[in-house]
Amino acid sequence: MDGPQAVFGLEKGMTGFRDRHDRPLPGTDLTVCRTSWYAAARAARGGHVGDFWEREYPQNFHLATITDRDGRHFLQFHAHWPLVAFAADRRYQYSDAFREPPDWSAVLADAGFVVLSVAQLHAPLAECDTSALSDAELRQIRHWRPKTQGALLFNAWD
Repeated sequence: MDGPQAVFGLEKGMTGFRDRHDRPLPGTDLTVCRTSWYAAARAARGGHVGDFWEREYPQNFHLATITDRDGRHFLQFHAHWPLVAFAADRRYQYSDAFREPPDWSAVLADAGFVVLSVAQLHAPLAECDTSALSDAELRQIRHWRPKTQGALLFNAWD
């Protein structure tokens, strides 16, 4: 996916920020994340679950690992929206270390997650429609200056 196809609709709260007067952000159910993580490991050739790290402030994502015949995969579960990305390694926040989802990630999509491709995650933020984001989120974007959609979605801004 390149260009406009790589960009999907950003919704209010996807940065993990809100104005103090806004309603609380939705939360991704940890039980669903963990159940899907185990299902994905079962679907992977020789897959085994590894570690699962619940988000710690200021991160807006949970991180989990699955090891299969192709090596170790780092899964990022967005803390507020049913989004999943794959990364090359464990980081505090992400901007460019994303990987293409393995074939077995279809199990995550079947569980209701949107599994993001590298093209989607590396899509320039300048090409993204940010009109649905709140003023608080737009202020954070101006402050932190993420260059890509992935850097906006999986961040550790405070």
